[in-house]
Amino acid sequence: MDRINSQATTQTLLACLGLTVLAAVLYFSHLRHNPPGFFIDESSVAYNAHTISQTGHDEHGLAWPLFFRAFGEFKNPIYIYLLAALFRLTGPSILVARCLSATIGLATAALLGLLAARVSRRRLIGFTVAVTALLTPWLFELSRVVMEVTLYPLALAIFLLCLWRASGRSKWKWSDVLGLAASLALLTYTYSIGRLLAPLLALGLICFITRARWRALLLTWIAYGLMLVPMLVFQKKNPQALTGRFGMITYLAPQRSSLRIGEDFLKHFVANLNPWKLFLTEQSKVNELLHIPGEPAMLTVTAVLAVAGIFLIARRGIDAWWRFILFGLAAAVTPASLTNEHFHMLRLCAVPVFIIVLTIPAFTWLAEGRSRIRRIALIATVVLILGDGLIFQRQFHASAGSARRLHEFDADYPRIILPAALAHAAAAPIYLADNSSRPGYIQAYWYGTLEKISLQKFVRLGAAQPAPEGAVVITTEGLGPRCRVLVESDPYTTCIAQGPPRWLARLPDDAFAAELSIREPLPRLLTGQQATIQITLKNASKVMWPARERSGEPFQLYVGNHWLDSSGNVVVHDDGRGALPRDLRPGETTTVSFMINAPQRAGDYLLEIDMLQEGVSWFALRGSRTVRVPVTVE
Repeated sequence: MDRINSQATTQTLLACLGLTVLAAVLYFSHLRHNPPGFFIDESSVAYNAHTISQTGHDEHGLAWPLFFRAFGEFKNPIYIYLLAALFRLTGPSILVARCLSATIGLATAALLGLLAARVSRRRLIGFTVAVTALLTPWLFELSRVVMEVTLYPLALAIFLLCLWRASGRSKWKWSDVLGLAASLALLTYTYSIGRLLAPLLALGLICFITRARWRALLLTWIAYGLMLVPMLVFQKKNPQALTGRFGMITYLAPQRSSLRIGEDFLKHFVANLNPWKLFLTEQSKVNELLHIPGEPAMLTVTAVLAVAGIFLIARRGIDAWWRFILFGLAAAVTPASLTNEHFHMLRLCAVPVFIIVLTIPAFTWLAEGRSRIRRIALIATVVLILGDGLIFQRQFHASAGSARRLHEFDADYPRIILPAALAHAAAAPIYLADNSSRPGYIQAYWYGTLEKISLQKFVRLGAAQPAPEGAVVITTEGLGPRCRVLVESDPYTTCIAQGPPRWLARLPDDAFAAELSIREPLPRLLTGQQATIQITLKNASKVMWPARERSGEPFQLYVGNHWLDSSGNVVVHDDGRGALPRDLRPGETTTVSFMINAPQRAGDYLLEIDMLQEGVSWFALRGSRTVRVPVTVE
């Protein structure tokens, strides 16, 4: 018997060693250069982690912040402080930051494997589920970027392990209460969706209520509530800090009826659980920055196993644990379903964890018993998982040098944008002019830190502040009238400001004459959907129209749009805008592109295109003709 146990232990150790080697090869291979470059959000996280590690202050000078202000929103603290601790030891480094994310991804797979082994009481199932998690595209891609969301699947796995331990006891101990409360708090402070998902999961603990547990459950809620106090105090001191971004992306609005809100929620909820988007080739995912276009987010075999798992759970009777897992899957979809965007991969980051957990009953059924057919099916399933996962790995590594990935991860910034500015500025400062939606200054700060360049080298210009004559400028605002381009890689341009600064003024009355046309017919739009339109614009006046130099200047010229109903009544006033890209002389033509937002209610609409001078007037009010295009919103 001792010999058999020794052999089993040896086999287990060898399996662990093999799995560790496989995981290390997959998760650390080409980590510095795939993804290429460093996305702007990654630079924001890394730079704030660096400043915290050196001074205890964030980029704005706030000491040990609970949330980090960045780009008009607030980033969550857990990941940034973990990275700061690493940077304290190693100094700032892209490789170190990416290694942290990769390690988190490995830990997520390991804990899901541990959970599977405990739920199934079989080590084999634990190994199989761990391999499935390791090869899941969604989880793997989250582990390759330096963002808060990377940590969320791990936090969820920790919570589920705490819950499984507690569920096996008829009466919960203090260790169970504190473990559940602390892991719920971890879910809350790790990523923005946790502010809704974690309370929903806390509510879902009702699945485990019994006469012996109700006091412990109440204590869990109280302990979790106390851990939320710092966040509530922060929100009270900083109104809209944690909810402002949500207000911009949600369809929830006081003027909308409950029925319409319910319809939108159901529509988004179903779309976010669409099997086609989860398991099959799909190119309409939102935030595909992390994802390889045309590749599934989950392994196809996982879909079959999860469905089979749900069937087995239902056939055997749904106990408290599996009732909670099914509830958790629905809860995981809820935060993303309250926004206007369909299938946002970051806001749905908890979904793959619950789907993988739902494969445990199917794996267990295949592994139990002595049926030869089941064993063959289990082996075939593992082979398919390995094959499917390795095919994705091949596609992932083949995409590293694609133009799309190079662009999305700002790979040209350290390669040509910043070097050109440094070469031409010499001892002079480099001026940073940013579009509010693309605050490129953080790239200069981060790469300047890596290159040991004093931040005094960089001067941030105010929204309406022009660069001095002859200054070297890195801008994300596009080409201004004084910009002599040195190098360009969308959205960044390194240029030299030519001539003295100039200021816009009110146009004379005879300048308000434009000819507008839409370049391509609009497709049908979904409610709340964003779409980019291109407008051909002709200056039909006898006055030159000056382009802006900075996005915050007064008296700028724009092409904009309104939404009208079929009777011509205004439904949405001043929806989208696109700035005049260059000076336009009388009779000249140019193209203006900008984003429009479809109305929140389905129906037939008129998209009205007009021009305006900010702070003065819409051109239509001065007699200029607009363009109206019929659009169907579904």
